[in-house]
Amino acid sequence: MAVIEDIRPLGAELERSYQVYVRDKLRFRVGQIVYVAFSLDESVMGFAFPKEERAALVASEPHKFQMPSPSEMRFNWVHAHLAALDPTEARELVVDAWRMVVPNKLSRAYDLTHPNGPG
Repeated sequence: MAVIEDIRPLGAELERSYQVYVRDKLRFRVGQIVYVAFSLDESVMGFAFPKEERAALVASEPHKFQMPSPSEMRFNWVHAHLAALDPTEARELVVDAWRMVVPNKLSRAYDLTHPNGPG
C-alpha cells in the first residue's frame, strides 16, 4: 500500500520539479504544468498519462485506476487509488508522468543516474 510520503520526495528530487499546494492539495509541477496531483484526503493520485492508453490501463486494473473526471478528460490524465498501489509502482507512475512534461534530455539523464528506476 502506497502513501503520499512514499512519493513526496520525488517532487523535489526530479529535475525542474517542485511541489505546490493549491486549495490544500499537493501537486507536483514542472514550470506551470501539473504532472501529479493528490486528492484532499490523499487517497487518490492523479497523474499525467497518455490519453490514447488510459482506457486500456483502467480496463486492465479497475481496482487501481479510474478515468479522470469529465472536466479532465481533455487532458493526458488518469487517477490511481494509492491504497491499491505498492510504493515502487507509485514512484514509477510519478517518474513516467514527469517524463511526459520534461525534455527528453532530462529523461535520459535521469536514466543514467537511476539505472534501476526510482528508488
